[in-house]
Amino acid sequence: MTLSGRLDPPLQQPGTTTAGPVQVFIDLTHLGRHVTGIERVSIEQFEKVEFANADVRTVRSDGILSLIWRQQVWLPLLALLHPHAVFVFPGFPPSPLFMLIRDRVILYVHDLFLITRRQDLGFKAKAYMAWPFAFAVKRLKHFQVNSEKTAGELAQFVALDAAVCLYRPSVRNVFDLEPGDRAQRASDTSPLSLVTLGTVEPRKNYGAALALLDALIAAGRPAHLHIIGREGWGEAKAALASHRHVTIHGYLSAEQAKSVLEAADVYVCTSHDEGLGLPLLEAQYAGLAVVAPDRAVFREVLGLSATLIEPDKLSRGAATIVELVSSPQWRVRTTATALANVARWNALAARDAASVQQTFADGPWGRCEAL
Repeated sequence: MTLSGRLDPPLQQPGTTTAGPVQVFIDLTHLGRHVTGIERVSIEQFEKVEFANADVRTVRSDGILSLIWRQQVWLPLLALLHPHAVFVFPGFPPSPLFMLIRDRVILYVHDLFLITRRQDLGFKAKAYMAWPFAFAVKRLKHFQVNSEKTAGELAQFVALDAAVCLYRPSVRNVFDLEPGDRAQRASDTSPLSLVTLGTVEPRKNYGAALALLDALIAAGRPAHLHIIGREGWGEAKAALASHRHVTIHGYLSAEQAKSVLEAADVYVCTSHDEGLGLPLLEAQYAGLAVVAPDRAVFREVLGLSATLIEPDKLSRGAATIVELVSSPQWRVRTTATALANVARWNALAARDAASVQQTFADGPWGRCEAL
């Protein structure tokens, strides 16, 4: 695998010319009614981007059967009908048929959970996505990734001639959040309002969030946990639903999520793993203090703006949170560092975008920012 500033050698299909725009098909069949992290990244980094020297066409679906048909039949047929076109997959893995034209395919990788955390997957992901993703990762040649952490994990599985381009997503204020008077609020609010974003599913490790909540209460710091996201699946679901200090809001509109996030005191993440952790960055537009696991991806994404804990050391984690919210001027400090971190991340993403937007400018394949 190469992590270079240019896909080298450039892939020039027989009979193509750099005189005109390159025809590019982007698979957006996964975009549906509920817009979550992967959908937001696809929209912001592919649908809304104007790529230089590219005639971009999107492929969408309008239901499950339409999605399967277009992913497994229509897109491969388009590849046959357009032998010089490039195909980009920012959501679902491509049909195995695309391995036959690996020089004309870019797969955007959000994380490696379909390979590394199969035990946490729902039935649909195991049945429809896991094996095509593993098949593609091991055989395709061109990848874009959302973080250095994802790039490092991907390196363990890709072919020797594979090239990886870092294309970090910019973080938009999707919930129209404002810090408002957060820095001036009382430091000793009780109960402490904790919030998290994400589907209730095993990888999010909500069991640890629940235990952390109980540890806070036992330590004399009353707290309430608000979960914004689909109810999902997993063993923790019933325990969360029955806990009197937990509210599962389900999927909320942007306006409803804004209200919950701006009212909260601390954003808590206890995920086993993340490819990026986009919701944490999005929540920082509200100036929220963030507590997250001490893992490489959170150090990369949050920089010095977060309080890092070990989710398996819950008493110590609860003590760390109590110490955070008991320190003088903690709201002033965490509000400022949260907003500064969003600006830091978006500056990195802008650098990636400026390079990736030239992907097709020099023929079928262009340049990307070096890792």
